[in-house]
Amino acid sequence: MLPLWVSVVAASALAAPAPGAGGQRRGAIQAWPDAPNVLLVVSDSFDGRLTFYPGSQVVKLPFINFMKAHGTSFLNAYTNSPVCCPSRAAMWSGLFTHLTESWNNFKGLDPNYTTWMDVMEKHGYRTQKFGKLDYTSGHHSISNRVEAWTRDVAFLLRQEGRPMANLAPKKTKVRVMEVDWKNTDRAVKWLRKEASNSTQPFVLYLGLNLPHPYPSPSSGENFGSSTFHTSRYWLKKVSYDAIKIPKWSPLSEMHPVDYYSSYTKNCTGKFTEKEIKNIRAFYYAMCAETDAMLGEIILALRQLGLLQKTIVIYTSDHGELAMEHRQFYKMSMYEASSHVPLLIMGPGIQANLQVSSVVSLVDIYPTMLDIAGIPLPQNLSGYSLLPSSSEMFKNEQKFKNLHPPWILSEFHGCNVNASTYMLRTNQWKYIAYSDGASVLPQLFDLSSDPDELTNIAAKFPEVTSSLDQKLRSIINYPKVSASVHQYNKEQFIKWKQSIGQNYSNVIANLRWHQDWLKKPKKYENAIDQWLKSHSDAKTI
Repeated sequence: MLPLWVSVVAASALAAPAPGAGGQRRGAIQAWPDAPNVLLVVSDSFDGRLTFYPGSQVVKLPFINFMKAHGTSFLNAYTNSPVCCPSRAAMWSGLFTHLTESWNNFKGLDPNYTTWMDVMEKHGYRTQKFGKLDYTSGHHSISNRVEAWTRDVAFLLRQEGRPMANLAPKKTKVRVMEVDWKNTDRAVKWLRKEASNSTQPFVLYLGLNLPHPYPSPSSGENFGSSTFHTSRYWLKKVSYDAIKIPKWSPLSEMHPVDYYSSYTKNCTGKFTEKEIKNIRAFYYAMCAETDAMLGEIILALRQLGLLQKTIVIYTSDHGELAMEHRQFYKMSMYEASSHVPLLIMGPGIQANLQVSSVVSLVDIYPTMLDIAGIPLPQNLSGYSLLPSSSEMFKNEQKFKNLHPPWILSEFHGCNVNASTYMLRTNQWKYIAYSDGASVLPQLFDLSSDPDELTNIAAKFPEVTSSLDQKLRSIINYPKVSASVHQYNKEQFIKWKQSIGQNYSNVIANLRWHQDWLKKPKKYENAIDQWLKSHSDAKTI
């Protein structure tokens, strides 16, 4: 364990008007006599609930615990879209998903988009990125794109391999995810050779693939990713007795969107308790390996004498269901999928502070600029997190007056057959779908139902109506859903035309090939009917 260190912040109070006061959110301009360095580590698929009690009891995460002890942890941090590219687009742009039209893993930001890192570089920061970025358009497999575009088609196909646990043959293997370790090594090398000798402040980004599941070769084109893979070394960090077997609703009682997700993720079959427990144990072990990479960076900063000069931020693009609600992966507004870790430590950041206010990844952009003392643009969806974590602001109530008491998350990609919108407040989680009428909404009271097993939307119509009105005041979600529907058709038509006579063969051998090849004509006809149907955009 690293020794305690105490950081001191220089002068000047934060100044940030309440939301709606001209739209501008200013922060700690010139709060530091010397601009601090910034390190942002972003993992993939890390369930934020593991960073605080009781989730923290299931796996040893010493460096996350170190950040908690010496910094500020946000207990209710959320992704703005529970899938890789759209979530990262929100993080790098500071804008909600519908504002950048980052609809799926293929549709993110333009490669030339000005991110917070670009702005910091223009203001004198030395910048460097290593590892997974995934916030621009044009990436991920053809399968992933086509599955997202055709989610409105009247068919139901398994798009993933069956989730499974796989043990590395070498018991003592530490570097299981070799690509991530190589990128971590590159980041450490850069700190030693470049950052430690620089007269400029630096901002360093490290993107990790873990604890995202590994590819499953049985799943067709470019594979799915349904394999939870680790070694006995990391499994020893997991407390098996603390692993919770999630409760499942009967298939016949599942919300229709949840059923579609469970089916397309190949989770509607029978699973033994041992299988479920192993999948969850392996996932937690992958989280432990992720924590170790975070630790390598923290240790390097300490060895180089940079730790007391550097703001360290750790978060993730989304969580991992790990068989909760009869699903794995993400693409869901349930806590395991949408709740992310968010921890900040460094000079001027309060130690051992837990903030319960709801925040989200769009808050990263203004926080980065605020750390650097750069005035914030007026159009951002997010708010700086410094007022809640800085030693200059020790009253969370003041932060609540600056940050709205809600966050927005939305999803428009594959494995979910309706655009999904979540409004999360202190007590409530409200989830609306599509046009707000064709699919029933969900309402959960997380204070009494943290596992989200009971939809109480019909039981509390006044609360449901009030939250829906609030959601519509933030986003015209029926209109957004119609736009996505139209986009999906247009993109699919362009893709179909681009492959010409190979269409039937290509579409049959995507990740859904095991089901598609049983009745190829049936599924092609279903797509043809979908393409002929009137667009929702014309009817709204």
